[in-house]
Amino acid sequence: MAAGYSIGLTDTPDPRDREAIARALLAHNASFLGPLDSRPLAVLLRDPDGGVIGGVWGRNALRWLFVEMVFVPEALRGRGVGAEVLGAAEAEARARGCLGVWLDTFSPSARDFYLKQGYEPFGEIGDYPPGHARYYLRKRFGESR
Repeated sequence: MAAGYSIGLTDTPDPRDREAIARALLAHNASFLGPLDSRPLAVLLRDPDGGVIGGVWGRNALRWLFVEMVFVPEALRGRGVGAEVLGAAEAEARARGCLGVWLDTFSPSARDFYLKQGYEPFGEIGDYPPGHARYYLRKRFGESR
């Protein structure tokens, strides 16, 4: 142990520990990037009873929307619903002043869907998990493919 600190490993961290690291990192990043202006964004698909059955979940920060999750129930696929909810998220991102959207997926069919929506690949991790890949895609507003 060096003077002034110790290093500890755990697989059961306290959520307050994550908050402490995030708070310090966000303050450091804001010192040279400026304010993050982070806001959540959700486009929700609801069943007739009002229950959420899918949609888009993300957040904008630093003038980009990060789409964390997109889900369309099997029964609604192939009917333009995915393009509709993604388009609604993109429209709101534009209204918030975002430069574009980025996301990732493990699914080759989802990757193909995003390519059809005007997204372009910017990275891939092979064998993540083994035998599969994780795909990273982006769509910059104001540019056409």
